[in-house]
Amino acid sequence: MFEFLEKYIMGPLTKLSQLRLVRAITKAGMASIPFTIVGSMFLVLNILPLTIPALQGFWDQTFFKVSSVYMLANKASMGILALYFLLVTSYEYTKSFGDEDGIDVNPISGMLLSLFAFIMFIPQFEKGAGFNLLHDVENGIINGWGIGGDGVSRFAASGIFPAIIVSWMVVNVYKMCIVKKLVVKMPEEVPEGVANSFTALIPAFIIALIVFVLQGLMVSFNTDLFSFVAIPFGFVTKLTNSLLGMVVIYFIMHALWVVGIHGPVVLGAFLQPILVHNLALNQAGAKIPLALDFKNAYVSVGGSGFTLGLVIMCIFLAKSEQLKAIGKASIVPGLFNINEPVIFGMPVVYNPILAIPFVLVPIVTGVVAYLAITTGLVGPNIAQQPWPTPIFLSGIIGTGGDWRALVLQVVNLTISVVIWYPFFKMYDKKLVEEQKQHEKELNN
Repeated sequence: MFEFLEKYIMGPLTKLSQLRLVRAITKAGMASIPFTIVGSMFLVLNILPLTIPALQGFWDQTFFKVSSVYMLANKASMGILALYFLLVTSYEYTKSFGDEDGIDVNPISGMLLSLFAFIMFIPQFEKGAGFNLLHDVENGIINGWGIGGDGVSRFAASGIFPAIIVSWMVVNVYKMCIVKKLVVKMPEEVPEGVANSFTALIPAFIIALIVFVLQGLMVSFNTDLFSFVAIPFGFVTKLTNSLLGMVVIYFIMHALWVVGIHGPVVLGAFLQPILVHNLALNQAGAKIPLALDFKNAYVSVGGSGFTLGLVIMCIFLAKSEQLKAIGKASIVPGLFNINEPVIFGMPVVYNPILAIPFVLVPIVTGVVAYLAITTGLVGPNIAQQPWPTPIFLSGIIGTGGDWRALVLQVVNLTISVVIWYPFFKMYDKKLVEEQKQHEKELNN
């Protein structure tokens, strides 16, 4: 099994995760986390009376009088997620060519060129009417610019995938211009800031021409970048949001851990844009289970493998000194969803006894949570809670105060203990026998 995982799963995915663009997307997702968390917290504040009706009167007299002010934090985070991904992805992607290949590129220039191109892709055109900008005030489109409740609608989560594509295209064009010396070279006496601005002059002109051609071709076929990208990425999103897709994701994620690879990090670059997009859809009324931060609330409480119950059993039920020590050392980190002491200290890595429940438990708890949300028994995540948020708080915060999320966490914790228990006992017995043998050898 370990050989199969290493050859067919760990190897290809590890190589994929090391691609420049993938690493840049990963950093963009991580950089956006503080802002989505803060924006989500203000959203939770705004919807608490929906889940706790007794608060309605007090909220009407206090928070709701100034909600248009504090909800700006939500608009400035969830409302412009595409810009966060665009700026960080293009910056890090450009920087990688300078750091790793020694190409004289400026990350700031790569970032601004990407923003320049992205803005040109934003306006919508009338279908079948040549190159006239769409003007539909009833649907919030003014001179081609779609305006929603949070501002420019295409700056929000729906623009994440187009932003990634634009970043890839623009940075590669910019890099090519630098390599081919298609730049305005200033004398050495000119300050660096001024020289950099002129260096981007010709690349900006070339990028503008490319955007003109692409935009013209797509408008000729009654589409644009956002509509075109929505087809393949919409398919991928639907696939990952299915029950089978979720099972496959968590299987791969935890199978990678079993052979010592940080599964959530490897898959994070691919999942983060989808999870952020789903969170925004849930805020608009959708009920998608696989949104931020579904995993840490219901699937991997205590860390990957849902090991919190295992740690508790180590403290109170273990007979081997090794498991007792690991349980005591792991309980505090485990409450905050950190379980590297378990994964590498127990260990779970390359352990044929513990590998089975480590992979199985997240799949079962994920299925239970998925069905609970899709059937309406528990509300979907509409806010991103910080990933170290302890159990019994994370579910309530993520759902905006739904007490049923706490019940679901209790159910999943119980399920995890039931599945982990026989394997825990088997491994504990094995360690006790090894401990006795070791003591016997010491006595001899």
